[in-house]
Amino acid sequence: MAAISLFAIPAQAEDYHVANQEEYSNALNQIDAGDAIILADGEWRDFEMVVAGHGTADRPITIRSQTPGGVTLTGQSNLRIGGHHILVSGLVFTNGYSPTGEVIAFRRDSDELAYDTRVTQIVIDSFSKPDRTESDIWVAMFGRNNRFDHNNLIGKTNPGVTLAVRLNSEESRENNHRIDHNYFGPRPVLGSNGGETLRIGTSHYSMFNSNTVVENNVFDRVDGEVEIISSKSGSNVIRENLFLRSAGAVTLRHGDNSLVERNVFLGHGKDHTGGIRVINRNQTVRDNYMEGLRGTGFTSALTVMNGVPNSPVNRYVQVDGAVIEGNSVLDSYRITLGAGADAERSAPPVNTSLLRNLFSGLDDGTFIEVDADISGIALRDNALIAGSVHSAAEAISRAETEMVRAATGLLYPTDPALAEIGAPRDLRVMSLDEVGASYYGKPDNEGPFQTGRTLEVSGDGYTLFTAFKQARDGDILQIAPGTYELERTLQVDHSLTIRGVAAQDGTLPIIRFARPSLFEIRDGGGLQLEKLVIDGELAPDAAGNSVIRTSNTPILGNVLVELDSVEMRNLTVNRNFNVITIGKATMADAVTIRNSSFSDITGTIVSAFAEVDDLGRYNVDYLTIEDSHFTDIGGALANVYRGGTDESTFGPHVNIRNSHFTNVGRAANAGTSLTLHGVQETEISGNSFTASAPLSITHTVGTPNTRLSGNEFVATLPPQLTELNFAGEPRVEMTRNNFFSEAAQ
Repeated sequence: MAAISLFAIPAQAEDYHVANQEEYSNALNQIDAGDAIILADGEWRDFEMVVAGHGTADRPITIRSQTPGGVTLTGQSNLRIGGHHILVSGLVFTNGYSPTGEVIAFRRDSDELAYDTRVTQIVIDSFSKPDRTESDIWVAMFGRNNRFDHNNLIGKTNPGVTLAVRLNSEESRENNHRIDHNYFGPRPVLGSNGGETLRIGTSHYSMFNSNTVVENNVFDRVDGEVEIISSKSGSNVIRENLFLRSAGAVTLRHGDNSLVERNVFLGHGKDHTGGIRVINRNQTVRDNYMEGLRGTGFTSALTVMNGVPNSPVNRYVQVDGAVIEGNSVLDSYRITLGAGADAERSAPPVNTSLLRNLFSGLDDGTFIEVDADISGIALRDNALIAGSVHSAAEAISRAETEMVRAATGLLYPTDPALAEIGAPRDLRVMSLDEVGASYYGKPDNEGPFQTGRTLEVSGDGYTLFTAFKQARDGDILQIAPGTYELERTLQVDHSLTIRGVAAQDGTLPIIRFARPSLFEIRDGGGLQLEKLVIDGELAPDAAGNSVIRTSNTPILGNVLVELDSVEMRNLTVNRNFNVITIGKATMADAVTIRNSSFSDITGTIVSAFAEVDDLGRYNVDYLTIEDSHFTDIGGALANVYRGGTDESTFGPHVNIRNSHFTNVGRAANAGTSLTLHGVQETEISGNSFTASAPLSITHTVGTPNTRLSGNEFVATLPPQLTELNFAGEPRVEMTRNNFFSEAAQ
């Protein structure tokens, strides 16, 4: 009689090849530890994909594409994972959005979370809600011991964290998640709260430890809001990441005992690029390198906050026991100690040390600023190479040394006495090749305009329209001298340049249009106009006339509008004929007007006040007007509005320089030549205002920076300056402005 074996023989793993959602569902009902479901390459549309099962450490359940990146999930699709030891790889989410609040969730539902699960080689590219005011999270990590690595997350345009670690159940605390080798690609300015790229916890659960490790990632141009990473829980580690050209800062917002070490921040001189903001207890910030950062205040290269006495969990816990050592802050604009001090935030840092740091700032302004009592910060063995220092921080020693770049591209002092000061010399800079899905490219840093073909156009409006229909992203329509009459609105859904060629006598091509608008910018659109005359003589009398307007429906991506050497005239068919109108749920990264002239216009040049619900949203981040002339403009030069009390964004920014304004804003329905409400950064310099309505500037929240210098006001009333929430004189720097009555002129 044969003996019966007492040892079970493991079942052979099965590979289930599936080609549609029904086959996938059938396979999911059969899989066991060690099995794999392989999705056929191609488009899987409207696929709410669920992965569930129980693998083991040596026999995980695998869900993957036939070839890496070969499966594209489009339409209303998402992914939910519940169970143990599951591996998902090779999927691309694009051309759609999640029908729920998450694109990828490490849980099947609230009862079935993911444990010991890995998601790798996944791409989420521009997979945002169609309404840019509707919030969702692209990746939500629940459960424990999960890994999210080598993925690309690019182009989120609606509110909600790109990646969130959730602690809203006991099973998701002390989770030991690892987030590594990911490419967090460009996230445009959101223009409201909710644009963090990575958040660990929330204020409600900030008294719990998360134990999450964020390491070896690249954060490239993630500009959603003031916080790039928001740590809102305890005992997290953020190390060896690269922050590249990203506005905002790593913020230890809530929770204690976190570590930020060996990260590299390269701002390249970009506005609002910041470093690390310290709040709460027993935080350690060491061995980090920061160069070329231009943030101030809460997004300084290094910020140590003032706290709220006996702070509730959702405010600012006093800094206590922080150790900030061995960091280099170079070619940067600001370090702020005791930041945010006011009647509420009155608890200064205590039991805190700044040790062996290397500092080198700019000559413009105070480099190391002190806003509160810093007697609770010990300043020892630091070295300052350049930049001015607040008197309260004079204990920081000055040093003279040359700086040389190592093979890594990072700067170090040549003086041997400073060898142990600042960032360590074995720091490495993450390269783009080391992060993200291996099969998927990363967006370049080129501007959107003039990257394509040049299409020569001559003849009439029909030939211009035909060329417009043939144009692709980045193309240039180069228009020969002549007059072009258009009978339809040009709907711009890609980046396009229309450039005129001057005749021998210097006259520019003329475009006339017989519709309420000449251009309508849609999702994906950007418009650059150069060396043209645009004449509104043929336009009909219609509500909402505007030469350039955005679509009536929300636009997901941020738009750009540039006018250079353009003449606009004869917009008079009704009393509200605008030049540029930006609609609700639309954000323009920039509207730029240079070397241009505007005359006989009844409306506003730039209308950007559609977001009047006072939730902190606004319509244009940068408005720049330079070296231009405006004559007989009935409405305001610009109307820019940002209402509410939210402080999580940097803009709007308005810069008006070296321009001339005559008879602007004098129509009965106007009253001002410029209306700015809630603008955070304003510079109006070197301009002349003649026989025009007054400027109106209203400050709301935050610390607005407003400067008016070197302007002439002739037969024009002084600016109307208003503070809504600040008890004191208007916070406006007025220098070298001259006011003349008409008689004096």
